[in-house]
Amino acid sequence: MSSVESGYAEVNSTKLYYEMAGEGESIVLIHGNGGDRRHWDDQFEPLSQNHRVLRYDVRGFGKSSMPVEGVPYSHHDDLKALMDYLDIEKAHICGLSMGCGIAVDFVLVYPELSSSLIAVGPWAFGYDSPAGRALNSVMSEVPNVLKERGAKAATDHLFDNIFARALDTEGAKRTRQIGYEYNFWSFSHKNPAVYLSPRAAQQLDRISQPTLIVTADKDLDVCKEIADLMEQIIPNSTKTEFIGAGHVMNVDKPEEFNRLVLDFIEGL
Repeated sequence: MSSVESGYAEVNSTKLYYEMAGEGESIVLIHGNGGDRRHWDDQFEPLSQNHRVLRYDVRGFGKSSMPVEGVPYSHHDDLKALMDYLDIEKAHICGLSMGCGIAVDFVLVYPELSSSLIAVGPWAFGYDSPAGRALNSVMSEVPNVLKERGAKAATDHLFDNIFARALDTEGAKRTRQIGYEYNFWSFSHKNPAVYLSPRAAQQLDRISQPTLIVTADKDLDVCKEIADLMEQIIPNSTKTEFIGAGHVMNVDKPEEFNRLVLDFIEGL
């Protein structure tokens, strides 16, 4: 593997931990909720053999600084500042779950900086459906579980109630272990994060970048709905569904996932 550059970028009145390796066209990897950059352990090294790959801990996660209550910020502006800090002029923006929501916001706000969008376990902030409300209901229970039984129980509560369809997959097992280290800041504080208005789910038709949508047969119902919506609404999009994989399909099927991403980028 090429040498890894890592450190803290002091941008937007916060500190974002990042790791970067490789040369060539840039790929940004944005992790999901309840975790950190390690969601991409199976992608970071392989993709960096042909590309410059950046993965980082979103504000409030991993080694990055926590938000400050009452001080507004946006994840997409944080990413813009991080790319500026690292002299990345343009990149393929790849996000998993919550990270996909950040990626979608980024592509909408900064289309000139986005070579493509890669939506994994797709999410778009502002999407509403019965499946989405059921997911939010489970998440709304987390503060009480956290207060009464602690962070490990809160992680188990999320996984046992949200990922029940695919608890036995490698992705579920490994991300649960990462989740045990999550600080649950956004569940125990009033998060001042700012999102697009109207929300991204209502603006998907504005995405003009080539878009790869990746879901799985055992993905969350709401994410499969969003995958279908993206395929219908985003003009230049293509959808792939992995069989025998769950919400974190990049961990369940790493070799197939990496080849899919590389083929997509090389085919642009």
